[in-house]
Amino acid sequence: MAVVAQERPVQGGTLVYLEQQAHTNLYPPAGGFYPNSGILNQITDKLTWQNPETLQNEPWIAESWEINADATEYTFKLRSGVTFSDGTPLDAAAVARNFDTFGLGNKELGYPVAEAINNYDHSEVVDAQTIKFVFKKPAPGFLQATSVIGSGIVAPSVLDQPYAELGDATKIIGSGAFVIESEVLGQSLNLKVREDYAWGPANVDHQGRAYLDAIQYIVTPEDSVRIGALLAGQADIIRQIQAYDEPQVEAQSYTVLSAPTRGVNNNVSFRPENPLVRDLKVRQALTAATNSAEIVSTLFSSHYPQATSVIASTASGYVDLSEKLAFDLEKAKALLDEAGWVPGADGIREKDGAKLELNVYESLPQPQNRATLQLLSQQWGVVGVKLNVLAGDSGSAATDNLDPLKTPLRPAMVGRADPDVIKSNFFPTNRDSLLQKGGSNANATWEDPELNALLLSIASEPNPEKRIALTGDVQAYLLDQAYVIPIFEEPQVFASAPYVHDVSFDAVARPSFYNTWLSAR
Repeated sequence: MAVVAQERPVQGGTLVYLEQQAHTNLYPPAGGFYPNSGILNQITDKLTWQNPETLQNEPWIAESWEINADATEYTFKLRSGVTFSDGTPLDAAAVARNFDTFGLGNKELGYPVAEAINNYDHSEVVDAQTIKFVFKKPAPGFLQATSVIGSGIVAPSVLDQPYAELGDATKIIGSGAFVIESEVLGQSLNLKVREDYAWGPANVDHQGRAYLDAIQYIVTPEDSVRIGALLAGQADIIRQIQAYDEPQVEAQSYTVLSAPTRGVNNNVSFRPENPLVRDLKVRQALTAATNSAEIVSTLFSSHYPQATSVIASTASGYVDLSEKLAFDLEKAKALLDEAGWVPGADGIREKDGAKLELNVYESLPQPQNRATLQLLSQQWGVVGVKLNVLAGDSGSAATDNLDPLKTPLRPAMVGRADPDVIKSNFFPTNRDSLLQKGGSNANATWEDPELNALLLSIASEPNPEKRIALTGDVQAYLLDQAYVIPIFEEPQVFASAPYVHDVSFDAVARPSFYNTWLSAR
């Protein structure tokens, strides 16, 4: 069928993109924060590209690769002719410098280890276009890890700078289709096209420069302001459109774009070191008192499926465990009774002179998190548990979230299309959602060795079938121990004007504007 003129991509124009929050640090492994990744995805390339339709890794900067039988050695052959925007070559030495930093960190300069890379030992430069990575133990998730936003490749000179200075976007030099032109820190960022770009993912038809001439990022925290600007023609695309705004966007023939994050579902995680939630029966009771179906139907849209396990139904290794998450008020009340918590005069349960009163800080990056937690507070109130929802932008939020005695639970989620995502969220030296010993709380004394052994096994099992089975085991264990209450599968939801075409998303909903083009308004 012939393609009419207006359907052909045209070159030119500036895309005005409104972002809910300012970026923090643009060291690629810090790309787990969506405002960071929305920039990094435009200015860096990866060794491989994970096809969001098949979740298979395909060639990008690496033309081909070989993996030994126990997944302890990976050898990549690199595409020739690729350069960073400062003209230096993206060769095996540059890749080695990147992954040695990602895999080992750099204490002197303050670089943390990338959460997507496990068991890393060292790299070996075989020749200018060939790089070999060696691991201390099997690292079955490494191939997929070469495709994630946290593995975007930067010029070695970037990694000579202290980690703390990489919040300045102008210091980031990548090989991507766009380059940083200017920045007003915390307010706006301007990207311009790289004219000589010629190395998109191998299986993507478009290989030359991006169609857009420029991208302008503007930080716009207020939901209503972003929506208003989009519908008034002052912006072209916005991130974090709330579910209640979707109808008015679609009513004006604008487009709602929703992409799955395929990882650990939006949830609340308990900190078992806190004496109020140390008892398994209390955590089980609060799980039974949670009506996630009501939360989803009240606050969200069809783009937010109700969670049926710890990870999303689109995630690798997912097992439907919805029976472990059944809403049952009578069961919740009975469990609290068994645990010795009895209703007081004000209806709040008491035990040994203490009230069952819990604090939680809202998570600003997560959609409608305050409303979600407030509805959860109402649900738990029915069984006599008081949940205080605190402002996520308060001065004490960051420090209190690391103290289980002050915050017995917290909201969380992680996006990644690989079973390692569960380890990323719960393991002490990664995101440490449960605040275990050896993690982010220096004073922690509590740990679950059985859970940690399961998490490590997922990251080190080279047999794909066994690894998937272990992923199911750890989902069941987390729910049996009631460490986490999954609520919904979190997407990233954008809205765009009708003249914006071909916005694409990677496997975990990070936007790419490489193929994006603008038609006449």
